[in-house]
Amino acid sequence: MDVLDFAVNLTASSLRLATPLMLAAMAGLLSYQVGLINIALEGLMLAGAFAAVAFGFVLGSTWGGVLAACIVGALVAALFALFVTDLRANLVVTGLAINFLVLGATAYLLQILFDSRGTFAPETLNSLTPLQIPVLSDLPVLGPILFRHSPLVYVSWLVIPLTALFLYRTRAGIHIRAIGENAEAARTAGIRLRAMQYLALMLGGVLCGLAGAHLAVGELALFRENMTAGRGFIALAAVYFAAGRPWRSALACLLFGLFEALQFRLQTMSNTPPQFFQMLPYIMVVIMLTLISFRKEWHKGW
Repeated sequence: MDVLDFAVNLTASSLRLATPLMLAAMAGLLSYQVGLINIALEGLMLAGAFAAVAFGFVLGSTWGGVLAACIVGALVAALFALFVTDLRANLVVTGLAINFLVLGATAYLLQILFDSRGTFAPETLNSLTPLQIPVLSDLPVLGPILFRHSPLVYVSWLVIPLTALFLYRTRAGIHIRAIGENAEAARTAGIRLRAMQYLALMLGGVLCGLAGAHLAVGELALFRENMTAGRGFIALAAVYFAAGRPWRSALACLLFGLFEALQFRLQTMSNTPPQFFQMLPYIMVVIMLTLISFRKEWHKGW
């Protein structure tokens, strides 16, 4: 494989691997803007992944599974919102509880409903068919990089400007940002605090459902226990690294996707133990969070 082929394959893989991160990051960004830390991104993605495969198999439709993933993600997010807004539960503890609840529930349902342990890959369920855009898909270099992906990859690209437009150009988005900046002042101004928090969290649940669906049926058609593998926390780190800005969050996710794709490539090209390369994306998260801390201290100093 020459350098050009390596670069093309690496870039295309980075875009695919960044897709669930970008969708989950936009969900985390909505929560961030409304003044909530959504630790439950991991659980919401996992619930979406399970729903995509389970309902896709039962309904006999992959797109039916994707729709079910969005609905299940929104419902689990509504449960999270109920606890943190109406019942005043601790935000971090509730988020972790949702993550563990979904992790255990999906493993249990996998055994009860499908008599399967670890992995469920129904033969009758197909993954989403990659889009083949006439002319563009056949372009050298750009074709395989940009125009041969699953539909959810393109959806993730579309979600970024839509999230920015929603937050900065719509009344609901402005209310959400007002709550995040000063909840009491927003309440005094007549903004319905809990309604906006529910809206932000449930929209995020839909996006996490899409993220989970991409993991489960975007390229393969299977569900594996804990298949999100920390991606929800990586997406949350991207939001904080970007200080809650949609485009910067997306760029951070692309960077994480690049390191994840790179570690797959390096495993096949080196005799180094694969665990070393598997650490790369998470090492990147630690570096990012350290840079955030330094940036805050730098601004304080000035």
